[in-house]
This record gives sequence, C-alpha cells and structure tokens, in this order.
Amino acid sequence: MSFYRDHKDKTALELWNERALAPYRTIRVTPIAPALGAEIDGVDLTQAIPPEQLAEIRRASAERLVLVFRNQRLCVDDQKRFAGHFGRLHQHVLASSSLIAGASRDPEVLAWRTGRESRYTAGDAWHHDVSCDQEPIRASFLYVEKTPEIGGGDTLFVNNYLAYESLSGPLRTFIDGLTAVHDGANAWTAGYGAKPQPGRNFPTAEHPVAPIHPATGRRFLFVNSTFTTHIPQLTRWESDALLELLVRHVERHVAFQARVAWTPNTLTFWDNWAVQHHAVWDYYPFERWGARVSAYDGAPRASLQ
Repeated sequence: MSFYRDHKDKTALELWNERALAPYRTIRVTPIAPALGAEIDGVDLTQAIPPEQLAEIRRASAERLVLVFRNQRLCVDDQKRFAGHFGRLHQHVLASSSLIAGASRDPEVLAWRTGRESRYTAGDAWHHDVSCDQEPIRASFLYVEKTPEIGGGDTLFVNNYLAYESLSGPLRTFIDGLTAVHDGANAWTAGYGAKPQPGRNFPTAEHPVAPIHPATGRRFLFVNSTFTTHIPQLTRWESDALLELLVRHVERHVAFQARVAWTPNTLTFWDNWAVQHHAVWDYYPFERWGARVSAYDGAPRASLQ
C-alpha cells in the first residue's frame, strides 16, 4: 500500500491515526473498514435521542462518515425525526415519480422497490446524492426494510477525503482552483428516462472539484460519474480526460472503500459530501426495497466552498 508509506501530508496521516481514539460513553462504535464506516449500537431511533448521545452520533459521523444502525423498526416519522437533527429535510424531484416503483407521496421521502419487473435500480453507479442541487444534500439516511433472500444488494461507500489526499501534489494544486457542473438530466433523463414537469428543467449546479469540508477543514473530491458533466475552465477534451481520471481513481482504489451488507430494518446514515456510494444490483430476480430521507446542512443556504 504505497499511499500509506509514501504520502507526505502528515496532518492527514495524523488525523487518520488518531480518529476514534477517545472513548464513547453512550454508544458503541465498531468500525466496518479502515477507511470509513461503523456499526452503531446502543441507540433506539424510535425514541427521542438524549443530547449527549446525539452529540456522540455527530462525532462518530465526522470520524467514520458512514454509520449503520441495525434492528431499527422505524416508521417514516421516526426516520424523518432522526434526519431532522442534522438539518432541513430535502424534497426530491422524483420522490413521487411513477418511474420509481414504490414511490412515496411524501416529497421528503424517496422510496423505491426493485424486483423482477425493474429496468433499473436507484443508485446503481457511483454518485453523491443529488449533487446537481445548488445547495447539495449534506447527509442521507437510507432505511432498508426488505433484503434479497439469497443475499446481495450491498452498498459500497468511498472516503472522498482519502480519494483527494492520495492524488499527487501537483494534481491536487491544479484541481483546487477548478469547478465542475452537475446536471440532474444526466442522471435522471439519461439514466432513468425521466422528464421534468412541463415548463421546468432538472436542476444544474456548479461546485468546486475539491471543496473544503466545514466540519473538518479537509478537502475532498466532489465529482461523480452520475451527475458531473464537465469542468468549465477546461476545453471539452481536457475536461473529459480529467473527469475520467478522477472518477476511475475513486472506483479503483478499494482501500478507500467500505461495503455495507444490509439486513432487514437497517438504517445507514452517511456524509453525502465526503462520501460517494454505489448500490450493487446483484440480486435479480429477488426484491429489495426501502426509503431515503436526506438533510441539508443546518445553516441556511449552505454551499460548498
């Protein structure tokens, strides 16, 4: 693993080695993989969460980025209440779309059902959730009720801090000054065949390629193959080549990744800025279904810098 031997960013290495050394008092945190992810025990998400426990969940999120809560029999109100601790709830433009089997009538709940008749499943590619929004989702809360009887249907996650920090110094310096355009049509029209409502367009936004996370002060890679279309400061050929390099960099470095194996009634909560994810559709013709609630940052009009 040459990255760990040769990487010269001592501050990042110190953060890497020192994470989660201080004990937790109200929750049990069990890492899933070295790069990111943890199983959280000692929390009942159907009940009000005491302030000290909520503070430790926030800390675990900053340290581990992806948190898994198992054996949680949640209703939609439970899921929305927990997500509401982390910001204003997001309303997805496809939440009630007939294109998504199992879609909810609640615009704050993106429900889906994948089975024998499905032509696609939501999230079957590396992406940040709805990165095309002007104000990107900060955190996502995915609750899976039904898992395939034969197994499968895992979700892959990647640590975008490490994806950025493992790039060479000259390349990091170059991309620090760049932005990228994220287009909802690239994901939903090209991916699902969805069309926006008459007279409207799917959202587009321009975000830094390597923003600074307000919670940690660390840069992270914020481009993905699902929504990101081009880098406006470059020619089309240069943009295509650089985006191809960056998205392949995320995909191929499995050392930066963790894999969550779902069990029924599991809620997984992740930092949607510092993390990308990919839902693995390897269980056809069996079924899998659930719902996602997402939250903006607590500050109004929070944006990536």
